[in-house]
Amino acid sequence: MSAILGVDLGERRIGVAIAEGPGAGARPLTTLPRARTIAADALAIEALVAAHDVVELVVGLPLEAGGREGPQAAITRSWADAVVRDLPEGLTLTLRDERLSSHVAETRLGPMPRGRSGGPPTKTQRDAYRARVDREAAAVILQDELDIRRDTDRSPPLKMELPT
Repeated sequence: MSAILGVDLGERRIGVAIAEGPGAGARPLTTLPRARTIAADALAIEALVAAHDVVELVVGLPLEAGGREGPQAAITRSWADAVVRDLPEGLTLTLRDERLSSHVAETRLGPMPRGRSGGPPTKTQRDAYRARVDREAAAVILQDELDIRRDTDRSPPLKMELPT
């Protein structure tokens, strides 16, 4: 059974989601810490690709509000291209608009938990929450891609009747 990985690339973490098999929905999988090099990030992704029989990576592309590619999108595109070069041959790379994915993820997860006795959250709680948001954002990105594919596949073909 082949799978698709969704990736939400951040400066400190990489959120990863997975959809396993045809018709499967996206679900959060893990959050990886960003490595010092892209090659090291690729090794971490490669381990997931091998473990889950992944055939495609869907990487969130952080477009600007107006839909243009800015500096962060260029960084992400460069990272994705470099990572795919280090992965097994035949792996497909898809870039998906990720605008608002983190906001949707935070809405799904609800507010960050409070600390002890209702005080501010601890650093550990904040870090754990951010990691959950990153995984969930990757699931949002991947599910968006799956939904678009499903909707495109189900749309009726255009037929033209020629006069007889």
